[in-house]
Amino acid sequence: MKRVFFLILLVFFAVDSFSCTNLLVSKGASKDGSVMVSYAADSHTRYGTLVYMPRGRHRDGEMIEIREWGKERFLGAIPQVPYTFNVIGNMNEYQVLIGESTWGGRPEFMDTTAILDYGSLIYITLQRAKTAREAIEIFTSLADEYGYASSGESISFADKNEVWFMDIIARKPKYENGVNVNKGAVWVAVRIPDGYISAHANCARITTFPKDDPENCLYSPDVVQHARDCGLYEGDGSDFSFADTFCPLDFSAMRACEARVWSFFRKHGAEDMDKYIDFARGDNPANRMPLYVKAKEKLSVKDVADMMRDHYEGTEFDMTVGIAAGGNELPYRWRPSSYEIDGKKGYNERAIATQQTGFWFVGQCRGWLPDEIGGLFWFAVDDAGTAPLSPFYACSDAISEHYALGNGSMLEYSPTSMFWLQNRIAQFAYLRYNHIGKEVRENVDAHEIAMIDAIAVADAKAYELNHSEDRRAYLTDFSVSQANALFKKWKALDEYLLVKFIDGNTKRQNPDGSFKNNGHSDRIPPQPMFPGYSDTYKRAVAK
Repeated sequence: MKRVFFLILLVFFAVDSFSCTNLLVSKGASKDGSVMVSYAADSHTRYGTLVYMPRGRHRDGEMIEIREWGKERFLGAIPQVPYTFNVIGNMNEYQVLIGESTWGGRPEFMDTTAILDYGSLIYITLQRAKTAREAIEIFTSLADEYGYASSGESISFADKNEVWFMDIIARKPKYENGVNVNKGAVWVAVRIPDGYISAHANCARITTFPKDDPENCLYSPDVVQHARDCGLYEGDGSDFSFADTFCPLDFSAMRACEARVWSFFRKHGAEDMDKYIDFARGDNPANRMPLYVKAKEKLSVKDVADMMRDHYEGTEFDMTVGIAAGGNELPYRWRPSSYEIDGKKGYNERAIATQQTGFWFVGQCRGWLPDEIGGLFWFAVDDAGTAPLSPFYACSDAISEHYALGNGSMLEYSPTSMFWLQNRIAQFAYLRYNHIGKEVRENVDAHEIAMIDAIAVADAKAYELNHSEDRRAYLTDFSVSQANALFKKWKALDEYLLVKFIDGNTKRQNPDGSFKNNGHSDRIPPQPMFPGYSDTYKRAVAK
């Protein structure tokens, strides 16, 4: 009983601290034929910056210092390879794209002596892999060689042709003289069929899997035997479920994690997801959803971006309605997720969009274009519900200073940081979400629609250039200049919103958007509007 309770605590820790969501779209499920993966790096301590690792050659004997991603805890060092690839965010110059979500799993499987955590593995792999399959091989072989220093994870691997879903957890450690002789990880990776979509959100999702289909399923050779050795499985392997073995379902895993997957499948999947509503509610663990579903319609990059802004709108979990949303329909709930008051227990929903996002992205692997043009990384910092994506080509030789590592931190405000600027806007929007948040979202949509058009022009101009170096120079300038322009635009939006919505009021405006004056002075407004609270809230207060 004590071990089970500890497991539940670990799952809650993962959900509360590293509550990430990935959406996976195969080539045949996208409107333009791109492979897409989205990812939100959700954590209350993560500062949103854009990773930039330039391509380079390395001398013999060079070592990589490994520090745990997000914590900077020193873990050790491993040898560098002779040549590494260019990396922008979570995509490299060969259009390889990687995302993740943490699910924790069984705490006794944590290796305290391992060198490589999941974040380090992601970025080292991106520097070395040319395809998704190669990325899986590099990721898992490095974990086996140096030890896997993280809890259970789901990993997305994509390239211009394929997208893969992997569940992974460390082997149960066995220490001899302080050395783990059982280091490495057990894992299963499944290719998402063409025309299908998938997702993961802090819960292992691969159950049974084919053992004789290497085109569509890869796995560690000892995954079943290791479960037997640990006393977790006794069968012949035909009914072995990775997820049920290493990440048993509980209420939190279904309601706070799998429900996010359900929401994506419900909106964009061809399958009727109402039959899984009891699973999404956390009531019926036997009614598991499939790993992937056929897409109802082909998705655009804007469709995927907007799904990352989901708060369960239009479902029974809708966070914009009810007394918990307050007087201004706020679709966010402050932590902790569960609480007890006057002897009664309560639990808040956890949607895809959440306030504690460090950064998020939608990556597009576009195989019909040369690699230096095809890899397109749409990136934003902070809560997806109020954050605009800016496009970065993965071949870029520089990034905007507004997104760069070192420009501010979670403990240091910077007036030139997009993360802090975006947080200013988001925090203000949370005060009156149905008014301020609505206007922010209108600006986000207008910006992203304009950027999609701008990308089409940039693609065409870059394609006309004859040399890769010229293309990289042009697309670097495009990526940096667009990001800089967005920062300038968003700084003006921040100031405009404060003027318009100060003190719970809403200033009146002319048809051109300028503020009205009182007819006597261009510095004094007329009486503002008082929009007040939602009718739902007023009825609840009156009752």
